Amino acid sequence: MAQGEQWAETGVGAVVLAAAGVFLVYALSHAGALKHNSGYELIAKFGQVGSLAPGADVKVAGVKVGAVSTIVLDPKTFQAETYIQVNQGVKLPEDSTVKITSDSLLGGQHIAIEPGGSPDDMKPGAQFQNTQGAVDLFGLIGQVLRPQSGAAPAGAQSATPAAAAPASDPYPAPTGR
Repeated sequence: MAQGEQWAETGVGAVVLAAAGVFLVYALSHAGALKHNSGYELIAKFGQVGSLAPGADVKVAGVKVGAVSTIVLDPKTFQAETYIQVNQGVKLPEDSTVKITSDSLLGGQHIAIEPGGSPDDMKPGAQFQNTQGAVDLFGLIGQVLRPQSGAAPAGAQSATPAAAAPASDPYPAPTGR
């Protein structure tokens, strides 16, 4: 192998490594790993967080305004204490509502904030007073398909003798053949 070919291969290798480094920096900066914390933290307590995880988006009117930084269990109330990092330029009214919603039917979850009408803004470290936890969609479907309680589903007839009276039965059973 000639000396010139070795230098050419080394040069191509250096270009490939430089391109990989640029791509890595770009990917990390867009993933949020290299961004400085330029926001403020708010707290929301939920009875159920579902599959919400740190790093999940926080949105107002569908626009990303922050991210979930940490989720811990409050040992006194057994609620999920969720720490939300909100961008510095976003001011939220004190009476805002925060809820966990799904990205899609089978997708991940994010936090949606519905601003209230209060003239006062939330201060860093403040806690949301109005929260709505995650809804277990598969649990709801299971309850509809297989009710666990003894109560009859809405619209079902009762099994009491008064409801089974022949006069109230629009489809009487056929008699003796």
